[in-house]
Amino acid sequence: MSFSNPPRYSAENAAAYVSALLDLLGDRDPIAVMASTPATVAETVRGLSDEVLRTPEAENKWSVLQVVQHLADSELVYGYRMRLIVAEDQPGIPGYDQDAWATNLQYNNLALLNVMADLTAMRTMNLRWLSALSDEELDQWGMHSERGQESVRHILKLLAAHDLVHLNQIARIKAAVID
Repeated sequence: MSFSNPPRYSAENAAAYVSALLDLLGDRDPIAVMASTPATVAETVRGLSDEVLRTPEAENKWSVLQVVQHLADSELVYGYRMRLIVAEDQPGIPGYDQDAWATNLQYNNLALLNVMADLTAMRTMNLRWLSALSDEELDQWGMHSERGQESVRHILKLLAAHDLVHLNQIARIKAAVID
């Protein structure tokens, strides 16, 4: 299955999308996957030219730089969602249009050094906060606008799997763009 989950189809495809993510994660520890992602991304993009970083693998697809910024913005979004769940009683969790963010927030015009610094800082901050949560807090939940009830514990698994999807995507883009 494709891991694309565009907002116009997300309600119909949500269960399959979540299932595919959880299958990809398997029995890996989500915290360990999440902790390793910034360094893995940094190693994967090390030495790439600016042209390679900004070239999409195909028309209407993302570049490596756009994927890395998406990971950083996802850290912001998921961090907010998890904090909202812990701070409030079963809150609504809004979805968002990742392609609109990539386009309207001009992901492809950013500097990789800044994007990596943001991803690393936000991931470090979120992991520090998450490691202090109790089991009861990890089991608190909110209602996602597209996927229904999600606990902090479940969101951790989705975010770790999301990392894996996009690490694979970066490798695929590099293979398509580098001759």
